Amino acid sequence: MMKKMSIPTSKASLVLFLCQIISALDVPLDSKLLEELSQPPTITQQSPKDYIVDPRENIVIQCEAKGKPPPSFSWTRNGTHFDIDKDAQVTMKPNSGTLVVNIMNGGKAEAYEGVYQCTARNERGAAISNNIVIRPSRSPLWTKEKLEPNHVREGDSLVLHCRPPVGLPPPIIFWMDNAFQRLPQSERVSQGLNGDLYFSNVQPEDTREDYICYARFNHTQTIQQKQPISVKVFSMDSLNDTIAANLSDTDIYGAKPVTERQPVLLTPTGSTSTKVELRGNVLLLECIAAGLPTPVIRWIKEGGELPANRTFFENFKKTLKIIDVSEADSGNYKCIARNTLGSVHHVISVTVKAAPYWITAPRNLVLSPGEDGTLICRANGNPKPSISWLANGVPIAIAPEDPSRKVDGDTIIFSQVQERSSAVYQCNASNEYGYLLANAFVNVLAEPPRILTPANKLYQVIADSPALLDCAYFGSPKPEIEWFKGVKGSILRGNEYVFHDNGTLEIPVAQKNSAGTYTCVARNELGKIQNEVQLEIKDPTMIIKQPEYKVIQRYGQVSFECIIKHDSTLLPTVTWLKDNDELPDDERFLVGKDNLTIMNVTDKDDGTYTCIVNTTLDSVSASAVLTVVARPNPPFDLELTGQLERSIDLSWIPGDENNSPIINFVIEYEDALHEPGVWHYQTEVPGTQTTAQLKLSPYVNYSFRVIAVNRIGRSQPSEPSEQYLTKSASPDENPANVQGIGSEPDNLVITWEPLKGFQSNGPGLQYKVSWRQKDVDDEWTSVIVANVSKYIVSGTPTFVPYEVKVQALNDLGYAPEPSEVIGHSGEDLPMVAPGNVQVHVINSTLAKVHWDPVPLKTVRGHLQGYKVYYWKVQSLSRRSRRHIEKKILTFRGNKTFGMLPGLEPYSSYKLNVRVVNGKGEGPASPDKVFNTPEGVPSSPSFLKITNPTLDSLTLEWGSPTHPNGVLTSYTLKFQPINNTHELGPLVEIKIPANESSLILKNLNYSTRYKFYFNAQTSVGSGSQITEEAVTIMDEAMASRQVDIATQGWFIGLMCAVALLILILLIVCFIRRNKGGKYPVKEKEDAHADPEIQPMKEDDGTFGEYRLFSFVSSAPF
Repeated sequence: MMKKMSIPTSKASLVLFLCQIISALDVPLDSKLLEELSQPPTITQQSPKDYIVDPRENIVIQCEAKGKPPPSFSWTRNGTHFDIDKDAQVTMKPNSGTLVVNIMNGGKAEAYEGVYQCTARNERGAAISNNIVIRPSRSPLWTKEKLEPNHVREGDSLVLHCRPPVGLPPPIIFWMDNAFQRLPQSERVSQGLNGDLYFSNVQPEDTREDYICYARFNHTQTIQQKQPISVKVFSMDSLNDTIAANLSDTDIYGAKPVTERQPVLLTPTGSTSTKVELRGNVLLLECIAAGLPTPVIRWIKEGGELPANRTFFENFKKTLKIIDVSEADSGNYKCIARNTLGSVHHVISVTVKAAPYWITAPRNLVLSPGEDGTLICRANGNPKPSISWLANGVPIAIAPEDPSRKVDGDTIIFSQVQERSSAVYQCNASNEYGYLLANAFVNVLAEPPRILTPANKLYQVIADSPALLDCAYFGSPKPEIEWFKGVKGSILRGNEYVFHDNGTLEIPVAQKNSAGTYTCVARNELGKIQNEVQLEIKDPTMIIKQPEYKVIQRYGQVSFECIIKHDSTLLPTVTWLKDNDELPDDERFLVGKDNLTIMNVTDKDDGTYTCIVNTTLDSVSASAVLTVVARPNPPFDLELTGQLERSIDLSWIPGDENNSPIINFVIEYEDALHEPGVWHYQTEVPGTQTTAQLKLSPYVNYSFRVIAVNRIGRSQPSEPSEQYLTKSASPDENPANVQGIGSEPDNLVITWEPLKGFQSNGPGLQYKVSWRQKDVDDEWTSVIVANVSKYIVSGTPTFVPYEVKVQALNDLGYAPEPSEVIGHSGEDLPMVAPGNVQVHVINSTLAKVHWDPVPLKTVRGHLQGYKVYYWKVQSLSRRSRRHIEKKILTFRGNKTFGMLPGLEPYSSYKLNVRVVNGKGEGPASPDKVFNTPEGVPSSPSFLKITNPTLDSLTLEWGSPTHPNGVLTSYTLKFQPINNTHELGPLVEIKIPANESSLILKNLNYSTRYKFYFNAQTSVGSGSQITEEAVTIMDEAMASRQVDIATQGWFIGLMCAVALLILILLIVCFIRRNKGGKYPVKEKEDAHADPEIQPMKEDDGTFGEYRLFSFVSSAPF
């Protein structure tokens, strides 16, 4: 069960007032409204609290304020009224409180040092500025002093003091030489925060007479220079030389050499120190140590970590810098100086104090008569600041009484205010480190409602987006706002609307039906006002075809599409970006209406391309990546390692793969000794491998190169590696492709494929050629030759087998024993012809020939086969002689028969057979005669149809070009063709073979006929020839037809028939669409296939056939 909480009455009233401040009026920044409303003064601009001025220039003390009516200005100086009218050097700018002290015309800046404060006042109150402390800058000269030279022993520490004059503000210190060059600084020599120059240990090179300290005063833009300081460093060697020159040889002298020393702190001194810094400032802690070797400085914070992101080390880590310090940075900071001999440390206790800073600064109040409000002034600091209030620049304790006002510490509570309660209140928060001063007015106004949004303002939004309809208003008391839709609409309520305190109506998701007129009504007890605004809803802009990821080869062309859809009333603009930046200014980039095209693509075009579509209401974008690929760049930095006699290791660095992974590396070699400039394939390795062990041959001067391969292609070759010459050795291999083939009947030609240069393995490459006759107990015969690839053995028997071998050798020895090959001495022509040649005729175009093989000894070479020569002697049907054309058929191997195709029927042929070897053909067998039987003839050579009449046609023909036998007869077939190209009954006539023409009678007039004509032998019918012809029309009938066709009544009749047919077609179409029936059987009968229709006796389509008679003429 929840417990009830009771709040004391005094605290309850305070809570109420604190809540009411939230509802206090905000005055909109509307210039016209501000001009009409009364308003207490507000300071808008003022000079800094600590104002250091240049004594040579006029002093300008700023004080600007606004208010209604415009405020008047006055000043105090050192707490008393400053009457500027009595000082001729001081003027106030028109309509402003800014003072100008004229120094350049005789005034002295020192006379105007002091604390100034500005007051801006009108009838509603007075605002005051900060206390502005005016001080002229100072850049005093260095006091003269006599500087003694510094004599220092090498390795000792040294401090050169600067001690600049005290200026305002403090000067910037730096060390230079006489040539105005900054002195070099390091871990050993550096400048401290106080301007002194510290040497951790001096070296001989530090000797010089122009160590000069400079002080730069920025306000006066002057630089003061200290007298040069001289430093003389003496070393142990030079000291020994000096002592030796002043002592006798018998004296014992000596000096201690440079000794190393452990670190000692030069600044700060002692083991501990303290440091106070203000919140928000920069904390600088310094440790500089002496020692040899030069100490190294390290910083830590005891009990904590150095703040990250705010800690910096400067001056070679001798200075610890922490920016924007806060109370949390208080603590002990230890610096440790260390070298090889030891260490020293110093602890700096840091305390962070704080000048006052705002927690809650008072804010202006605009109240209506009778309303309540509060002014809150809360500040913090270290120590905690005290809060005091002023009213119109006067301490509130002695200010005029106001019954509506009650001060409660850092809060002023107002209740039931009236117009006379208007005033400007000042809150002052101060401690020993500074103060804060803030003005806040209370302005009591009584104003009827005003709507500041222009009337009939048009709002356009995208569908499904939020719509914000403004109703900027003002009134005192604060008006209530109501919204209506349409002229007579009801008040808007519900979750679909959001009503903001500033009067704005928000429609979180505006739909098409949200469009229309909206009315805003503002009312308070002093009046009421309304305003109308218009809302239009637009279709969203969309990219319906987005650019897509592309991979393109270098120097290619690529296009990105960006097709959009948008509201017709909005004007879109399309912008293309590359990697979120503008497209390069390059003519290769072509921007079209809905695409981007890049010509001649290069590597730098690789990236992300974005299409941005903007309208006045919305923006959409889409991106795609372009990857430019190319052949890889060549490998580089080839290196040879692990050199052995027969192997070596090659390594390389791959070139850029150009966005396409390397698949493999191809390694090539050059033999500069035998084939300079010629590169040979060596091997290849996977693309992930960058080393390879290569096999080598002796006596080769190797250079290697590497080629990278990706999916696009091969790279350029790398630069060649260094050369590597392998040692000589005897050959590893013998020549390949050894052959023994005679070119003449009495020789043997031995050939081989010579070794390549790198195969020789050494100098003096030669070949030992050996041979002996096979199957004969002979010794090997050998010769040694060089620079050749063949050797001819003469005086051999014809075509006998030989054993042959070729062995390589060089100056270091022989290759391994070679293998033997079988060769033959030269061939000669065969000696005998095949015998017992027989021919078997299979049909009129094919015959089979047989023969007996010749003895192999008579072939005298490699048997390649047999050739059959055959030719046509004459045709048996025509006894005329003709040109003889011999044909040859070759049958490979040891065949004894063969087929002779393509013979002509009814002809006489002859043939003979010959054996063939590598040398040529042997003698021919005796000619064999054979005849082919009859065959079917070819088609007649021509068929002509002439002399057409009403009922007859004359046919003439030529005999077949190839009768292929004795013609026995001709066959003529013909049939009529009607107008629809249908064929009538076929008539066949046999004609004697000696006829060459025929007259066909009793034909139908004006009828087309098709004729089929062929010839016959005793074997059968040959192929046919076809023709078509037409009998002529009767002249009288033709005349009557022409007369009828030209008569008007006939033309009218034909038109009527055509119209009737058209009507019938329309009726049938309508009936069919309505599902009506029609005589299908009749239609089928009308369109039946004529070839399957039975012929009717009374069908007169092709006329009537009667007795055919013909007249023929025999050839001469």
